[in-house]
Amino acid sequence: MTGGTDPRRDGDIPNMMRAVDAPQPGGPDALILGQHKVPEPGDDDLLIAVAYAGVNRPDIIQRKGFYPPPAGAPTIFGLEISGTVVATGKNVPIEMMGQKVCALVAGGGYAEYCCADYRHCLPVPEILDMPSAAALPETLFTVWHNLFERAYARKGESVLVHGGTSGIGMMAIKLAKLFDMTIYVTCGSDEKCAAALHAGADAAINYKTQNFVAEVERLTDGGGVNIVIDMVAGDYVPRNMACLSEDGRHVTIAVQGGLTAEISMVEIMRKRLVLTGSTLRARSGEFKALLADEIHNIVWPIVNAGALTPTVDTVFPLDQAADAHQHMESGAHIGKIVLKVADD
Repeated sequence: MTGGTDPRRDGDIPNMMRAVDAPQPGGPDALILGQHKVPEPGDDDLLIAVAYAGVNRPDIIQRKGFYPPPAGAPTIFGLEISGTVVATGKNVPIEMMGQKVCALVAGGGYAEYCCADYRHCLPVPEILDMPSAAALPETLFTVWHNLFERAYARKGESVLVHGGTSGIGMMAIKLAKLFDMTIYVTCGSDEKCAAALHAGADAAINYKTQNFVAEVERLTDGGGVNIVIDMVAGDYVPRNMACLSEDGRHVTIAVQGGLTAEISMVEIMRKRLVLTGSTLRARSGEFKALLADEIHNIVWPIVNAGALTPTVDTVFPLDQAADAHQHMESGAHIGKIVLKVADD
């Protein structure tokens, strides 16, 4: 039930809210929890009372001053949320009022209230708790687009994913196995390799003690993998290319190891390789809506059945956002880090 006389707006929405911003770039202590105006939903928006917000690597890069929000997006941190719809724009179906949803947003998630394009939202199934719902959108949208759309993965193919126990890595493992693929991952410790194997990876390579190129060659009997999902870039790119089979696809989704790479164009021609990449945050609302629709039709029935859930490492309260960032930067996490904004 909604309060007041406006059927599109809950009568209990305050004017101000708690939210996390960083007035100046810096380390985790640059994050400031302060008072901000509650945003007003646009014609295609939902206003969501946030229960939980996911923490992602782009948040770290934004905090350091290297990844500014797209034009029109809030400076408040946070790219994914779960919560309850408390107000809607005029173009939004009225029945969305009061629904529990999770959403992909261009910013504003580390807050008590956040606006989201209703086309970028997915209903939270009863089987899924709200922390897990907040941990889904960013990794699910990213992996689905890059693995199945940009790399056009097919049943029976093989993929190498770096950062196997990151949120992206764990989601890639689960999606690959659901769609009958073979997945190899790299991790930074034996403990993380064990966690990746437990999540379903066919093999996990400790890149600190093993040569991942040689291991992929051994695991594939010299044939290589069909796809590499790369979050490192830099000098990993030529090594990734050495791991690829003929007609292999290399997808760059982050550049943690460097912005440039020196590669052999002859190798690309000889193997007929495809090198591509993407970022999601700055893509158009229309693109994200199409992506959300595809995920809703293909993946969400699997989520509803309880067969796909994210791995949540740690839940921090909103006022400990700096600790959440520090935990991510330490590399100690396995899966997703989530902020608790309100009781769910």
